[in-house]
Amino acid sequence: MSFLDDNFLLETETAQRLYHEHAKDMPIIDYHCHLPPDEIAADKKFENLTRIWLNGDHYKWRAMRTNGIDEKYITGNASDYEKFEKWAATVPYTLRNPLYHWTHLELKRYFGVDKLLKPETAREIYDACTEKLQSNDYSVRNILRKMKVETVCTTDDPIDSLEYHQQIKDSDFEINVLPAFRCDKILAIDSPEVFLPYVQKLEAASGISISNFQQLLDALKNRHDFFHEMGCRLSDHGLETMYAEEYSAGEITKIFDKAFNKQSISKEEVLKFRSAMLEHMALMDHEKGWTQQFHLGALRNNSKRMMRELGPDTGFDSIGDFDVARPLSRFLDKMDNSNQLAKTILYNLNPSQNELYATMIGNFNDGSTPGKIQYGSAWWFLDQKDGMEKQMNALSNMGLLSRFVGMLTDSRSFLSYPRHEYFRRILCNLLGNDVENGELPKSELPWIGKVVENICYHNAKSYFNF
Repeated sequence: MSFLDDNFLLETETAQRLYHEHAKDMPIIDYHCHLPPDEIAADKKFENLTRIWLNGDHYKWRAMRTNGIDEKYITGNASDYEKFEKWAATVPYTLRNPLYHWTHLELKRYFGVDKLLKPETAREIYDACTEKLQSNDYSVRNILRKMKVETVCTTDDPIDSLEYHQQIKDSDFEINVLPAFRCDKILAIDSPEVFLPYVQKLEAASGISISNFQQLLDALKNRHDFFHEMGCRLSDHGLETMYAEEYSAGEITKIFDKAFNKQSISKEEVLKFRSAMLEHMALMDHEKGWTQQFHLGALRNNSKRMMRELGPDTGFDSIGDFDVARPLSRFLDKMDNSNQLAKTILYNLNPSQNELYATMIGNFNDGSTPGKIQYGSAWWFLDQKDGMEKQMNALSNMGLLSRFVGMLTDSRSFLSYPRHEYFRRILCNLLGNDVENGELPKSELPWIGKVVENICYHNAKSYFNF
């Protein structure tokens, strides 16, 4: 078997059959990503390969820093080709990192490049791909079409005008581009330099004056309603861990008043406020039939120096180790106890907690919807072969893999869609090996193929009801 051939990652004949007959050609529902909607609205064409491939990709940035590349060639003022040249010099050192697979899959699937990227091939590959990017075939909309994308859910702040989503809708673009409600900044009550300016922006976006906690909720509800009108059906939260402290309405009112008046707030008050906000937003989601997503377990902005220099989301985050089970259980139980628990996807960043999440979802699946509470796909540091296998094995052992809503890109790049192919190959390999080992019956191969199709596409289509 040669590198990146048609049967890449497919170790058995059954795995190959499952992939080629049931997974390969399924459409993509990318229900969580960070693609910029303004670039889809403008049907942007990128000037060169660096602009579409390296800009904003903190996965590549981390690898380059580890390889000893100066920041000038990563986020600095070096030329686009100089940055690409340093990435090409780094790629050979990414052996056994998923970046090695992704890099060559992306070059092959988008640009038909079969050569390995390294210093000797850098100029040739850069020029060939950059030339192709000048064609209308490589505008962002045509890239999405090329990858058989059916639906894209971007990640949007409640204060966003969604003007670009409206432009896309008005253009009759056949691919659904829908917003998702990501309101992390409203939880930053411990950072007045973030929280108070954000409240002012929320006030302007909603047209509702905010001077107390109820008005804050009213403004959020206003934006939630607007997002729903624009086709939004998912919310998202990026948290270290779930917040589920006991609180009273009076306490939250006083905590908001203290923050609003720039008074100091205790750690306990921060936790109570965040708990209240998550609960109120969960109630909004349930009322409208949305799906709520929780990305849990990231320890962010570890380097204070680089945070000052470059800001967040630049490659200085890692896996955290937080108290997860008790607060997560309390939160889900509180919503479930009042029969107001929305469909929920839990994403785990710590592989040592795979079984914890896989068993937690079973506590609150109530028979109302297949897979109502989902153990989401391996994400961020775990969206690689080992991480995906461990997530799917835990889900298989303790839940129903067959009801899984499958993969997402969670990416800012239009060149990340081969991650769906990567996931599908790994899925088919797992199931194919089970058949070959006699752990699943070969006579049920048609049904197993149907399960593959469901995980790749149909489960998400039904679950989100797009």
